[in-house]
Amino acid sequence: MGFLTDLFGPKPFPAHAKQDVDKLLSELIRIGETDDYLSERPGPPFNLQCRHIRAREIGKRFHEIGGLPMMEYAHRIVRKKLGVKLVSHLEYAWSDIGDWVA
Repeated sequence: MGFLTDLFGPKPFPAHAKQDVDKLLSELIRIGETDDYLSERPGPPFNLQCRHIRAREIGKRFHEIGGLPMMEYAHRIVRKKLGVKLVSHLEYAWSDIGDWVA
């Protein structure tokens, strides 16, 4: 097995989706680094529940691509890149997307 497979498990998406997944993962990480996934107040780029709108859209797209396993895969990568605090914010931001449970 390869290094990334050892770290994050098998890829839960079809090969033809790799470019899309890589792009979305990069964007999701950038959002965490620059905006966070949660806010104390609603207003762009956050919705009325103070969750980052684009991060939620990405979560929905991940669910379309590979369901809960794809979302869990992305979660593991965000945790590795950004740490426990920000990944906990992502968990809440993704509440009610597909089968995701924060």
